Amino acid sequence: MKPIRKVLPNGLRLIVVPMKDNPTVTVTVLVETGSKYEKKEENGLSHFLEHMCFKGTTKRPSAMDISRELDGLGAQSNAFTSHEYTGYYAKGAVKHFAKLMDVIADVYLHSTFPEEEIEKEKGVIVEEINMYEDMPHRKVQELFMKLLYKDTPAGWSITGTADTVRSFKRDDFIRYHKAHYVPSATVVIISGGISGDDAESKVEEYFSKMEHGEKDGKQKVIDSQSAPTVLIAEKKTDQTHFVFGTRAFPITDEDRTPVVSVMATILAGGMSSRLFQRLREDLGACYYVRGMNDPFTDHGFIEIAVGADSSRVDMIVSEVVKACQMMKEEKVGEDELERVKEYLIGNMMLELESSDAFAQFYGSQEILNRPLRTVEEIAERVRRVTADDIQRVAKEIWQNKSLNLALIGPYEKSETERFLKLLEI
Repeated sequence: MKPIRKVLPNGLRLIVVPMKDNPTVTVTVLVETGSKYEKKEENGLSHFLEHMCFKGTTKRPSAMDISRELDGLGAQSNAFTSHEYTGYYAKGAVKHFAKLMDVIADVYLHSTFPEEEIEKEKGVIVEEINMYEDMPHRKVQELFMKLLYKDTPAGWSITGTADTVRSFKRDDFIRYHKAHYVPSATVVIISGGISGDDAESKVEEYFSKMEHGEKDGKQKVIDSQSAPTVLIAEKKTDQTHFVFGTRAFPITDEDRTPVVSVMATILAGGMSSRLFQRLREDLGACYYVRGMNDPFTDHGFIEIAVGADSSRVDMIVSEVVKACQMMKEEKVGEDELERVKEYLIGNMMLELESSDAFAQFYGSQEILNRPLRTVEEIAERVRRVTADDIQRVAKEIWQNKSLNLALIGPYEKSETERFLKLLEI
């Protein structure tokens, strides 16, 4: 399914994904800003602003006005913030396209950031932060980013801290919105049972008058390491959650990034993966084990995340390290490699069965300034990965000096040396 791409005179980009006979349509707006675009005192502002955009506009003065209208259309809507971009979307029946477009454009362009709503939402977001503190399998992901990137934007939490959240004033939202929500950093994606002409007409109606503005940039990530590192967050839990990984490559590295994705899947990408079989099926030592390639615009890493039996965590970490070392020493067999490729491709296709999934699929490529590739084109790139490629890249990334381990569990920081001794490849 080939998308239609157009750039408006003001620099805003439009992606239309016509899906013949699909009864739904998704209107999505993405903006090139997130926690990596923040200064230290702004940490969490991108995420907070996303919350505030649904709290009232010039046309719809209250959050209830917005939610009542969307509910009346039988629509689903939401927003999200990541490290590098923020998104707003609504999905509903094709017949409601014009109204969905009106609401999402209004939220994106004309939010008023009422002071009383800002004060109330501070409590909501602080509780969101507290909730994640009580979810160690999620919190350990933030800990791993902090370990890799220290006190820089790439190492900060997307939600910010309780202190930064409580410090924000209305002027902060107005200033940040003006600095980042500009046409050149905005992508509108329309996907579903709608024609390209209809979609283009509506987007031009709402967004063509957005004024040009200079976009604030982000701090370049310093992605270097000379020795293995460990970071422990002490928490009295029955289960240890840890992330083990190493630096890899940015999303723009079209040679090695697909290879790392296949490698992560071989290690821990499904129920037949090496570490799932070893840790869960053979040893009964964990409930979950997941392998992921996480590429960003200017850096990347591969990780193995595990929820482990605390009494056996040393052995489990050693098994993970050993599995990664094997990627360097032995070529992957053809049968295993073909199975993993089909797993990756099949899961990608299964995830793309709805208009909102296609909006995210193409929108994320465009907002990160990547070439727009179809499912078939990405599948072909996966199929081209060879056993030689995997061994070549494994030798490059799995080195003692670049290994990292973040843990949440019943350990004191003084035990760091104990875990460092396990990080040897």
